[in-house]
Amino acid sequence: MSIELQLKTLPNQPGVYQFFDDKKVVIYVGKAKNLKKRVTSYFSKEHTGKTKVLVSKIRNIKTTIVDTEYDALLLENNLIKEFQPRYNIRLKDDKTYPWICIKNEPFPRVFLTRKLIHDGSEYYGPYTSVIIARALLELVKSIYPLRSCSLDLKKEKILLNKFSVCLEFHIHNCLGPCEDKQSSEDYLENIQGVKNIIKGNISEPLALLKKKMFTYSKKMEFEQAQKIKDKLDLLEKYQAKSTIISPSISDVDVFGFTSDESAAYINYFKIIKGRIIQSYTTEIRKLLDETQEELLEKAIIDIRKKFQSISKEIFVPFKIDIEIPSVNFYIPKIGDKKKILDLSEKNAKEYRLEKMKQIKIMDPERHSNRIMSEMKQLLHLPKEPRLIEGFDNSNIQGTNPVSACVVFRNGKPSKGEYRIFNVKTVEGPNDFATMEEVIYRRYKRQLEEDNELPQLILIDGGKGQLSSAYKSLELLGLAGKIPIIGIAKRLEEIYFPHDPVPLYLDKTSETLKVLQQVRDEAHRYGITRHRNKRSKKTFTSELENINGIGEKSIQLLLNTFKSVQKIKEAPLEEIESIIGNKRALIIMDYFKKES
Repeated sequence: MSIELQLKTLPNQPGVYQFFDDKKVVIYVGKAKNLKKRVTSYFSKEHTGKTKVLVSKIRNIKTTIVDTEYDALLLENNLIKEFQPRYNIRLKDDKTYPWICIKNEPFPRVFLTRKLIHDGSEYYGPYTSVIIARALLELVKSIYPLRSCSLDLKKEKILLNKFSVCLEFHIHNCLGPCEDKQSSEDYLENIQGVKNIIKGNISEPLALLKKKMFTYSKKMEFEQAQKIKDKLDLLEKYQAKSTIISPSISDVDVFGFTSDESAAYINYFKIIKGRIIQSYTTEIRKLLDETQEELLEKAIIDIRKKFQSISKEIFVPFKIDIEIPSVNFYIPKIGDKKKILDLSEKNAKEYRLEKMKQIKIMDPERHSNRIMSEMKQLLHLPKEPRLIEGFDNSNIQGTNPVSACVVFRNGKPSKGEYRIFNVKTVEGPNDFATMEEVIYRRYKRQLEEDNELPQLILIDGGKGQLSSAYKSLELLGLAGKIPIIGIAKRLEEIYFPHDPVPLYLDKTSETLKVLQQVRDEAHRYGITRHRNKRSKKTFTSELENINGIGEKSIQLLLNTFKSVQKIKEAPLEEIESIIGNKRALIIMDYFKKES
């Protein structure tokens, strides 16, 4: 069946669609409120990049109708994990993470596992750190003695004396249910305490242990009371270590979000009774220019399923277009709820920074490609700025004006290509005229010599300097062919030609950091060369004031003595040996008069 015919017969209902290539392989899975509208949009709009490639490879479409959009999200999640389509974001499975299992059996065992078996057992997690999971397991076992054997402790077998206690009983790690030394009711009460601790509900186990401690005290059984007190101390220490948010925030899922041009980073907090009991951060790679809303939606469904969350409240940083039955979404604006959302976003940003540092070390080419792609997107450039040239003027107190041109390739300085321009046509400190002259000279020469032109020119300054530079590009016929921007130091505003409203980039943006580096490097290089020029001028000016001493004599003296002061201190014979007796006497006579 042709694609055109399939599009005409698509249903106007919520569901999931699958795209197949010519080899009948699933290459993309998506969900939609309205299948006909969503799928048709792929073939009725102009696309770029990977979306364009995807559409060109579609040979067949399969749809599945569901009752609600939420059902579509769940089905989409499962299909993506099953088929791992080439053009879908990668949703990582949870098979490598450990869970705490409370086994469905008489006198349930509690242990760590990486396998989920659907036999009625309860699983808590997954835990992103096996160390944390083990520490939690050790805590609950130190408070509640639990069996670790795999005996089939059915009531009838216990009554028939089929079992005998082991070493765990004698070292007080188990209370001996196998010989009916601990009742099923007492054991299950302990299991309920274990569940409460794992869930983050510390108050109930604390209250129960305190009640037992006072009961033993009243009976004058102080040794038993002390054992309970030791357990209370352990539990209170665990409670003190957990991150307290606010008692008013209970049973909430929090999702912090940040992204760049290539991926999204989502942090998840599980909060129970004002405490963070679970934290998890993941990266989702973009493949088809997915929006931040689409990425967060997919992450919420995947993470809640991964952690088996049934929270009825979800905090998110921005509005998303999904509905989950009996679940309310909130975008906190003030107070403790906003603080916890900010903390989650901070975790997402820190995770991204760690990833970037790792990539920079392990795969510098990918790091460079990512920055170039981000710069193209944020600065609305036609091409990635693989070659950037930055300009800054230096004319302290209007003397010896120079302009620096620095060159960056793939986001890194190319110092061998730096150039300094001695300003020729401008008198006095005139930044605008200086910039106009230097830009004209630089790119006139580049055109004449058929040299490579940059994909971005950066001017250190605001609208005035940018306008002057743009004027020179117009004279050379390069206006509109080479993107040019200005960066003003005060608020780091980015200016574009003919646009009075500046662009403000995020202070942590890699793009802004590259622009600042180009600007600062141009400033440093210009100042350094300007100082050298001024010091050389000062260095030679005193000798130039001596009548009868020419430039060649001055150069010979400076090459030998390196400074005017050393020339003043030198004996007549030494100066005479360099420039002759007549000139040496003139210099000695000049310095005597000065002193």
